[in-house]
Amino acid sequence: MPANTSSLSTVEPATRPRRADARQNADALVEAATALFAEAGVDVPARVIAVRAGVGVGTLYRHFPLRSDLISAVFRRELDACVAAAAPLAAAYPPGEALDRWIMRYTRFVAAKRGLAGALHSGDPAYEPLAAYFSTHLTPTLAGLLAAARESGDIAQDVDAGEFLGAVADLCHGVRPDGAASGRAERMVGLLLAGLRSAEGDG
Repeated sequence: MPANTSSLSTVEPATRPRRADARQNADALVEAATALFAEAGVDVPARVIAVRAGVGVGTLYRHFPLRSDLISAVFRRELDACVAAAAPLAAAYPPGEALDRWIMRYTRFVAAKRGLAGALHSGDPAYEPLAAYFSTHLTPTLAGLLAAARESGDIAQDVDAGEFLGAVADLCHGVRPDGAASGRAERMVGLLLAGLRSAEGDG
């Protein structure tokens, strides 16, 4: 019994730091990939991602054996950040303005992900779980903002949250992450938002 206790006491402390290091490496890789995907697209070489993250290529492949694994991780990270932004906006601004600000944040998120949308809609079955993740995280977030704005009278139209997100993504299709192109997408989305404030039949 004492021998077993001694063995555990020597292994356990060594295991925890390794797990912490692994998590830090994974986080660094996702952060590096997020920046590089925005700069150069999702086909940026694995070696470049590893160098930006400060790890070896072998470490990258241990955490993300397939390119689709890394793309999915980046998408989830950015999606979670977009969802998390809704509550502070709702607390700080009137419902209509909170809706506008959140939609514009989502627009910039979509427009900046150069090649990411194309990868996600490539038909690769590796990305199928992301569709459910999107519908169970992002769509309800927008639905809540829309409901609050409708209840307050800040918008006049009812709209399906999932359809609205799809419309925004369509407007961002093919947009390059430069100032002019992103600005154009934001202007078009602004027109969509203005439409929510117009009662049916207004001319």
